[in-house]
Amino acid sequence: MKPPIVCPQTVAELDRLAGEPNRGVVETLDRSEGDIVVAGAGGKMGFHLASMLRRGLDMLGSPRRVIAVSRFGDSEVRAGFEAAGIEAVSADLTRPDAVAALPPAGAVFYLAGKKFGTADSPEDLHRFNVEMPALVADRYRDSPIVALSTGCVYPFVRPSSGGARETDPTGPVGAYAVSCLEREQAFLEASERHRTPLALIRLNYSVDLRYGVLVDLATKILAGEAIDVTMGWFNCIWQGDAVAHIVRALGQAAPHPRACILNVTGPKTLSVRETAESIGRHLNLVVTFSGTEAPTAWLNDASKAHRLFGPPAVPEDRLVDWVAEWVGHGRPLLGKPTHFEVRDGNY
Repeated sequence: MKPPIVCPQTVAELDRLAGEPNRGVVETLDRSEGDIVVAGAGGKMGFHLASMLRRGLDMLGSPRRVIAVSRFGDSEVRAGFEAAGIEAVSADLTRPDAVAALPPAGAVFYLAGKKFGTADSPEDLHRFNVEMPALVADRYRDSPIVALSTGCVYPFVRPSSGGARETDPTGPVGAYAVSCLEREQAFLEASERHRTPLALIRLNYSVDLRYGVLVDLATKILAGEAIDVTMGWFNCIWQGDAVAHIVRALGQAAPHPRACILNVTGPKTLSVRETAESIGRHLNLVVTFSGTEAPTAWLNDASKAHRLFGPPAVPEDRLVDWVAEWVGHGRPLLGKPTHFEVRDGNY
């Protein structure tokens, strides 16, 4: 039995661990061809995904390029990619001319989109979450694509259900979730039209110790804020495990109507109240609560991905411990709340 993975102590250690390829990742990359484009790489998962791809290819001794595409408004962010051996290309993916000028690729991972600040901007939701995916899907019509979506395209379900499955009907709540379903549709239509291999990832929720649902809870507890338990249950997954499953989904991509749809999250349905109390014990703080648990929540059943790729290497209980340790020691945070407690779907 392998010893448990130790909690990273610094951002550098966190980045190394979250971007560490496992054997399945390396085998998936060995079966693929050509350079790899990560579109929308400047977001919260982009560096770890691009880093895992680069390190996996290096383990194979492959000279294939990993190309991170983003606006890269922050020069330090760009420098971090380049220091890791990842090529950085600045591009505005909402512009047809910029997308047309992107380099060719043997595979594409699509992470771009917009969520926060869109409650009163339906035009932004459509431009970033519908028009932009259609442009990228058309540009890379001849390359397999793995595109990120969200578990919020499902309706709320009861905790006793174990979570929504890929075969369940969608039922998005709120404008953001509707736009995400439309993003999926843009990729599916392009896949059917061009016979593009496609995998759609419904993620719910990734945690990298600097952000995520668990970090939201820990920071509120430290600040002495009451925890709202109206959204009473959730799923989560360590970012390194999420990224590994996303990379391995490349091997499952197929043209629509056989396109692969995968829920990616941990196996447990977690109680907000119980998880907050656990974090509070780690921090030696008393947790206060507000509200009453609603009978339903956004929950995903990721057993299909676990059958294909194995269970996450970092179980939820250990991830809770890690977050409590990280936040409790005052280590760096991204300062980007998930707002997972929002039930009307408007962000």
